[in-house]
Amino acid sequence: MNEELQNILEKVSHLYLKYGIKSVTMDDVARELGISKKTLYKHVKDKTDLVTLVVEYNTHNNLCRMDYIFDDSRNAIEELIEVNRGIKTMLKDHSPTIEYDMKKYYPDLFHEYRGSVQQHMYESIVKNIKKGKKEGFFREEMDEEVIAKLHVSRIMGMHENPLFTVNEFTSAHVFNEIFIYHIRGIANDKGLRFLEQNIDKL
Repeated sequence: MNEELQNILEKVSHLYLKYGIKSVTMDDVARELGISKKTLYKHVKDKTDLVTLVVEYNTHNNLCRMDYIFDDSRNAIEELIEVNRGIKTMLKDHSPTIEYDMKKYYPDLFHEYRGSVQQHMYESIVKNIKKGKKEGFFREEMDEEVIAKLHVSRIMGMHENPLFTVNEFTSAHVFNEIFIYHIRGIANDKGLRFLEQNIDKL
């Protein structure tokens, strides 16, 4: 991706975050960028193409940010603590309006986006659980694939559950509770001791 297109996607991301996708026209985008629509259309075919590129760009950046957390310098519980902190940072830029607009006006893109995020989360959690078992922090007998699916479905399904308000499923407090619940469910005695010693880092 060239630098000019990247700059466009960054600025359009801020527009969508502020106003939602539906209400931002291509005229608005061109005006915000200080370019003509003709110049804009040299980079994208139409609004659908622009929305797709913005979603792909932001999804890629967020997933890369998460991938950076999973490395050999941290143990499995430290990874989960860092993931929790990373999610709370990303929640600051979460917009229910963007998600609503995607679901209503770009359903294929929405399902593709959700699917890629879910799959990436699932694979990362399976890898984390296997690592925690090797390190002696997590229960050996558990089925990591089942637990990973449960954890992903819990997080991804929150916004569709009427029990949670928008403020709750974007709340740092709620995500703390989710991660503590998850770690307590998979950790053995050694893992629980480590969690208690580091719980203030969540």
